[in-house]
This record gives sequence, C-alpha cells and structure tokens, in this order.
Amino acid sequence: MNNRASTSERANSRNALIAGFFGWTLDAFDFFILTFVLTAVGAEFHRSDTDIALTVTASLMMRPLGAFLFGLMADRYGRRLPLMLDVLFYSAVEVLSGLAPSYRTFLALRLLYGIGMGGEWGVGASLAMESVPVKWRGVLSGVLQEGYALGYLLASLAFWAVFPHWGWRAMFFIGGLPALLTLFIRAKVKESEAWKAAPKTDWASYFRSVGANWKRFAYLVLLMSMLNFMSHGTQDGYPIFLQRQLHFGTQAVAVATSISMLGAIIGGIFLGLYSDRTGRRRAMVISALLALLLVPVWAFAPPVIAVVAAGAFLMQFMVQGAWGVIPAHINELSPSGLRGFFPGFAYQLGALVASIALPLETRMAGRLGYSTAMGTFAAIVFAVAAVVIAVGPEAHRISFHAEG
Repeated sequence: MNNRASTSERANSRNALIAGFFGWTLDAFDFFILTFVLTAVGAEFHRSDTDIALTVTASLMMRPLGAFLFGLMADRYGRRLPLMLDVLFYSAVEVLSGLAPSYRTFLALRLLYGIGMGGEWGVGASLAMESVPVKWRGVLSGVLQEGYALGYLLASLAFWAVFPHWGWRAMFFIGGLPALLTLFIRAKVKESEAWKAAPKTDWASYFRSVGANWKRFAYLVLLMSMLNFMSHGTQDGYPIFLQRQLHFGTQAVAVATSISMLGAIIGGIFLGLYSDRTGRRRAMVISALLALLLVPVWAFAPPVIAVVAAGAFLMQFMVQGAWGVIPAHINELSPSGLRGFFPGFAYQLGALVASIALPLETRMAGRLGYSTAMGTFAAIVFAVAAVVIAVGPEAHRISFHAEG
C-alpha cells in the first residue's frame, strides 16, 4: 500500500506541476503575442506605439482583480476548479482579441484578458508548490516559473512562422488552444492535500486573517513590484528595441528573443536549484546584482545578431533566475489557509505597479533612444530589487502540510 500511495503521490505531483507549468506557459504566450505585433496592430487601427502599449498596460492593470477573484475561489473551493475556469476564460478572450474590429474593442478585450492572466499564476503556483516534494521545491519552482519564458519563446516562434503569412489576427487565434489544458486538469490532477488539511473558516474570519497578516502581504507586494519591474522592464519593450533601434527584421527579432528565453529557462531552473541548497534570498540577490553588471552588454551591444543574442541570453538568465525562485519563496512566506489568495494577489498588485514600465520606457526612448532608456531603467530597478530582497524574510523549505 505504501508503494502504491508513493507512486500515486509522485504521479499527482508531476501532473500538478504540468498543469501549473502549461497554464502559465500558455498564459504568457497569449500575453507576449501583443508585444511582437504591437506595431502591426497600431498600423491597422491607425494608432501610435504608445496607444497600443496602453493595451499591454491595461492587461497588467486588471491582473490584480483576476488574482483577487480566483484566489478567493482557490482558498474556498480548492485549486482545480478555479484553475480550469480561468484557463477557459483567458483562452476565449484571446480569440476574441483577434476578431476585434476597432481599437476601443481591442482595448476592452485586453482589459478582460488581464483578469484571466491575473488569476492563473497564483492558483497554478499554489497547486504545484503544495503538491511537489519539499526538498525539490526550489528547482521545481524554477521549472514552473519558466513556463513564462517558454510562453515568450513560443510567441517569438509564432511571430516568425505565422505573422509573415497570416498577420497579427491569426496570432491571437492560436491563443485559444490553452482551453484544451482544462481536459488534462480535470482528468489527471487531484486537489491539493495541503488545501484539504487547512482549516476552513467563514468569510469574516478569513478576511480577519488577511488583515492580521497585512505586514507580510505589504512586503510581498513590494517584492513582486520589483520583480515585475525586472521582467517587464527587460522584456516587454525588447522586440520594439530590436526593430526600431537596431533595425532587425522579423527573423532576427525572433532569433534574439528566442535565445534570450532559452537563457531565461536555464537560469530559472539553475537558480531555483541553487536556492534549494543556499536559500531563496541569496539566490535572488546574486541574480539581481549580476543582472546589474550585465546592463552595458545587454543594452549597448552593437547591432550584430550574435552579440545581441548573447547579451539577451545572459540578461534573461539572471532576470528569470531570480524569478525561478519566486513560486517557492512567496508560497513559503504565505500563511496557511491564505495560500490561494496571498501569492497571486501580491504578485498581480506588483504587476499593477510595474505596468508603467513599457509606457515609461517608450516615452524615455523618444527622448534618449531605446538603449539609454532601457539600460538606465534596468540598472535602477536591479539595484533597488537587490536591497528589497536582501532585507526581507525567508521561510526556506517550510512544510505546508505541517501547517494544516
């Protein structure tokens, strides 16, 4: 019986990780499609890059609402059902975005998409992190988080293969495929045992518990603001930088961004593993400081594809290296009974704060050029992020089951 139970637990850990990973991968794919076709969408709707960048910001702004709604559902009704509903919702909105007849409709749909995007990470991460073995939580955290990088990579490949032949609308139609993931979740993923074991309370008691932990939550929001500035500040405007300043064509843009995301995937997993051995904060601080040192290589490289791609690879290795630790770190810092709500809502409030990154960079670039704007912005963010991470708490390898 013990062997059977152990085999079943391993299978469910694997399936929960797969569900969280692909949910986040496909969510990121749907989000980053727009960053690649921003100029094309603007041309069709007769709008500037800044106007279309606002639709990216709109999605980021709505993510906290999604995290709030789906996070509450996850703590009350379990992780599986909210995750399936969320995936179906953002997939449908993505397809509708490809059918938008006007800029206003497109903007409204990107606002709705933000709700779906905001709900996925917190629910998927809590399900995965509560299901995997404690000793491998860091490295599997890195695997889970780099679903985001894989989504970016897939978006760059779609931009390369689909956009030149069928245009920007077809890119959004592909974004409906994540709906198929719900079939896997329903058939193969069991509910989190940690959620089952956590004490269930009425809503009044639940929100009192949230209020009692407000200091921890405030720190998580600050932490996630800096991490979101790190990622969105180095990723969202990067394809525009390659096209506008370096004058790279579609193929070169796809190659450079794809290589950068390979660096992100490797970095997230490596630093996640490193955090299992040495602690979460140390791994993240090292990543932020090394990213700071890499700014000149990343932002001021000559327009040679090999040099640019190498700088992008190293930068995203460090940026997503820090991010690879995050699912484990903030779930470990979240109180029992609030783990569906705390990580996701803190993450998405941080994303809301960082939603100014792309519009700010595009405005700075109009005066300073993309290299100076992106390099200056990134350097400041990396330095502040290292301090915020270093002074914060840590609950390395805490047992979720013991809490319940």
